[in-house]
Amino acid sequence: MHHFHLIKQFFLSMIFGLLSISAIADGARIAPLMQKELDDFINKEGVMLVVEYGPGMSSYKHRHNAHSFVYVLAGSVVMQVAGSEPVTLGVGDTFYESPIDIHLISKNASKTHVAKFVVFSLKDKDLPVLIPVR
Repeated sequence: MHHFHLIKQFFLSMIFGLLSISAIADGARIAPLMQKELDDFINKEGVMLVVEYGPGMSSYKHRHNAHSFVYVLAGSVVMQVAGSEPVTLGVGDTFYESPIDIHLISKNASKTHVAKFVVFSLKDKDLPVLIPVR
């Protein structure tokens, strides 16, 4: 019974976390890979997702309040945080966002091909992965 409760909690937290992602990247495909509470980091958890942007797709301005690491699996994406120039990332490239960064641009660089990337975030437990910024 205890395992069922843990599995249920995991899926509920992923669903609630992903609801904010859907609002940020309308139509993006988000596949949760893992969510793990980290005992040696008080109130922190690691979350790993695969994000897929269709051709020309982009997200709204947002922040993560997390250390977020991106690794591009397919296609190319343009990323920019406030105070930095935009960068175009291809397969095998990486990108980092700090907890105080505001993510201005996250978009598929192609209007004809899909872009796919893995995101690993070290974030505060029980808070959304993404927070919209006005």
